Formats: sequence, C-alpha cells, structure tokens
Amino acid sequence: MQAVVSKDAIRNKESRRSDRVALELRSYLHSNSLNGLKLKEQKGMVLPFQPLSMCFKNINYYVDVPEELKKQGIAEDRLQLLVDVTGAFRPGVLTALVGVSGAGKTTLMDVLAGRKTGGLIEGSISISGYPKNQETFTRISGYCEQNDVHSPCLTVIESLLYSACLRLPSHVNDDTQRAFVEEVMELVELNPLSGALVGLPGVNGLSTEQRKRLTIAAELVANPSIVFMDEPTSGLDARSAAIVMRTVRNIVNTGRTIVCTIHQPSIDIFESFDELLFMKRGGQLIYAGPLGSKSRNLVEFFQAVPGVPKIRDGYNPAAWMLDVTSTQMEQILGVDFAEYYRQSKLFLQTKEIVEALSKPNSEVKELTFSTKYAQPFCAQFIACLWKQNLSYWRNPQYTAVRFFYTVIISLMFGTICWKFGSRRETQHDIFNAMGAMYAAVLFIGITNATSVQPVISIERFVSYRERAAGMYSALPFAFSLVTVEFPYILVQSLVYGTIFYSLGSFEWTAVKFLWFLFFMYFTLLYFTFYGMMTTAITPNHMVAPIIAAPFYTLWNLFCGFMIQCS
Repeated sequence: MQAVVSKDAIRNKESRRSDRVALELRSYLHSNSLNGLKLKEQKGMVLPFQPLSMCFKNINYYVDVPEELKKQGIAEDRLQLLVDVTGAFRPGVLTALVGVSGAGKTTLMDVLAGRKTGGLIEGSISISGYPKNQETFTRISGYCEQNDVHSPCLTVIESLLYSACLRLPSHVNDDTQRAFVEEVMELVELNPLSGALVGLPGVNGLSTEQRKRLTIAAELVANPSIVFMDEPTSGLDARSAAIVMRTVRNIVNTGRTIVCTIHQPSIDIFESFDELLFMKRGGQLIYAGPLGSKSRNLVEFFQAVPGVPKIRDGYNPAAWMLDVTSTQMEQILGVDFAEYYRQSKLFLQTKEIVEALSKPNSEVKELTFSTKYAQPFCAQFIACLWKQNLSYWRNPQYTAVRFFYTVIISLMFGTICWKFGSRRETQHDIFNAMGAMYAAVLFIGITNATSVQPVISIERFVSYRERAAGMYSALPFAFSLVTVEFPYILVQSLVYGTIFYSLGSFEWTAVKFLWFLFFMYFTLLYFTFYGMMTTAITPNHMVAPIIAAPFYTLWNLFCGFMIQCS
C-alpha cells in the first residue's frame, strides 16, 4: 500500500529541515571557539608574528589579447581585467571578495598575492606603509588555493611538519616547530586526524572538508601575517562549510589579516565576514567597506540607489546584492554602480583609510630577509628527500608492484633464455646471448620508465603549490626525486640481475657479474630518469607515454644490436 503525503506536509518537513541546517550553521559559526575571551590566549602562540595591513591603490591589470580573439573582431592589443581597484585589508578583520563569475575577484587576489606571472600590473601595493617586495612578501603571507593539492602518502601531521620545516626561519628548533604545528592543528581542529593519510581526493584519505582545513593549516604553520583564501567553502555542504568558516574565524581572532574569495555564500557564512569588496563584471569595485550587523551597511548603501528594490525579511543579502547589481538591473535603472560607488561617501572613507595605511608607522619596521628562502639549499634537499622517502615507502602500488614485476620478468626472460650464456660455439649462439641481455634490459627499462610517470605527475602538481609558496627552489626538489630512486633501483638491479644471470648460465666470475650489474643498474637509472623527464615536459602522465614511445622505438633500432655498425 502506497502512502499519500500532502504538499503542505512536504513543505513543512522541508521548512523544518532548512531550519535545522540554519541552526546547525549558526552553532558552528558562533561556537565557543569564536569567543572573544580566547583572543588573548590565541595571540600568545609559541611563535609570535607581526600583524600587518595591506593597502592597494588604483590597481589595473592587463593581459595580451590572444590571436584567436583578434580574429573574431577585437581590435585592442590588451584586455583590461582590473580597473582602478582601491582598498585595504587590516589585521583581525575578515574580508570577503565577492562578485559574479568573471568579475575578477580571483584575479585581484592573485595580483595582490603576487601569483600573476604574466600581464601588466599598474598601481601601488604597500604592506603596513612600505612598498611590497614579492620575495619578502612570500615569507610573511600564505595562499590557500581552491584545489587542495597535497602529497597523498603523508599523514596530516607529517604534511604540516614538512611545511613548517621549510617555511619557518632556520633559527627555530625542531621542538618549537612541533609545538607550533600542534598548536595550529588545535586551532583548525585537526588533532583527531593527525595520523590519517592524506590520500587522493575522491579516492581515499581525507574528506573534502578535511583536506580544505589541511590546506589552511599548511599555510598557517608558516606563521604568516596575511593569508589569502580562494573560495574556501567551494564544493562543501552546509555543515562542512560552517566548520571551515569557524576555522577561518579562529585564525582571524589571532590577529592575522585574512582575505577570502566567496562564490554565492549562504546568509550565515556571508554575515560571518567583517568587510566586503564587491566587484562587478569588468573588474570594477562597486562596494568596499564594512558589512555591519546583519549586513546593514551593505543593504543601506544599495537601497539608497533610486529604483533598487528593498530586500525581503530573511533574504540572503549576498544573493540580493548580486541580483540588484546585475548588468540587466543596471540597464533597467540606468545606473553604473561602479560610478555610483566612486561618487559615494564610502569611497572617500576607503581612500582615507588607504592613505592612512600607506604611511609607515613608527612602531612597525619594514620586513627584510637576507635570503629568498627560509632554509638553505641543503636543508631544502633533506626535507624534500624525507618527504619523497615516506611517499615511496607508503606507495605499494608503485614500489611493491615494481618489484613484483621485476621478479616475474626476470624469471620469464631467464626461462626463455635458458643457458644461453653457456653456449658460445657458433656465431648464432653469441647473438642469442647478446640478444637475451639486450632484450632483458630494454624490457625492464621501459617498464620502469612507464611506471614512474604517474608518481612524478602527482608530485609535480604538489610542487607547483609548494614552490609558489616559497618553500624551496627547483633543484632540491629535482635532486630529491632522483636520489630517492637510487636504493630502489639498486635492489631491483640485484634481484633482476641475479635471477636472469643465473638462469641464463652466464660465466660466473666476480668481475663479469659485477660488470653486468653495473650496466644493469645504470641502464635502469637512465630509463627511470627518462620517464621522469617526459612527465616533467608534458602536461600530464597521460600524454607522457605518448611522447616517450617514439624514442623507445628509435633507441631499439639504433642501439647497435638491431642495425649493426659496419
């Protein structure tokens, strides 16, 4: 028998469910961890930091127009993505960067954080009154990317210790580093997950929300004064988003400067911010200032525009402001909201704040560092090697399977080439012996080159984030990837060479056997390094085998066995 439920009952049920979600959100966002009484306690962290402000004036950003767009009729050589953006971020203030898709909020954040490597940037950026120096800025800032990219075979605490080791100053000892990492883990509520493997997103390991908090913690262990977060709640459900925002609020309460880009936030998440930078399509600001209690300042600002409809009771201010400032609404009202903002008192107040923060304070000294990176070259190499060693040891899909195939292939070739080395009476026997060694080396070498490509691909994407954060230079990372392979390939060569050499009944003298192992070892090394290289120069590990395959054929043809030199 099928139950019949009225539409009113369904609506009441959905209403009660939404009320429960809203109540849960508020309880997460306004829990005891947000209590201002804990502010002093949180500021007294193991490692002190210097609260810093950031202000920017008349920021313009241009990119070259691609040839494809020029063919479609665009005559300009440059496309302007940001137009005279002026504003400020202050310590202990949580600022939201909001706008429709294509408004330029992420572009603005990347420009301010120094993540844009191309294009033309105009305007001035200052840190507590001093001109921004990008090399210095990476040492006192953090950037939480939207994609949470981490080494999958490390645990949570190992990932944070690794980040702290490379980003904290060299005079900070190991005990202080660990105490600070544990303090950060408590701040972002990761203590219960300290021993959990990070894993691959959507496959195993941490959930999306837990990975987001790990991304935030990985930046916090650098003890930054300014933290940028690119859509920290993107892709999360209501409860997970609330947990992340509570974590962000905990960080703000320590006195740091936090800036977040947010796309279509819920009412509770939106009202957890202190200030707002609102951009419209085309890279222009239409609001920069405090939100006020229940977004009162924002609502009053836009409701003062003639013709703008009033906000309904209980309606999301973020959704309302996006609706009333859309391009269609501008055409209906005949108002340019960017021009309206530039003519408002709020813009004058923002300019006054920027002017005040642009002047150096006698109490704050300009930050300078003697080196670009926090750690010297050798320390970078040791830290990278430590991480790669753990990653290899905990990756049986690569290491264990590689040794399994090594044994199988050696037994297969050994039985196929049974006693080839003991028969040397005719020229044909000599060719058989040479061909056996040649085929054995080539087969296992190509297997090594192919199997290493997915592993290096994952680590390469992780290295993009870590190098952008100023953790290390390219050489220590590359050397660590090369060095960690040495012992594995040595064991592989010993296993493969011993089995194949004995089954093939080659001459058992120490010199000849060691000579065989020597060539086997270095052949496997260059094949493995070739697989690494093809991954490094191609977009991903799917393209790398396609690029590598033709060279295997060329090596096979011109190595001197298939086509002999006369």
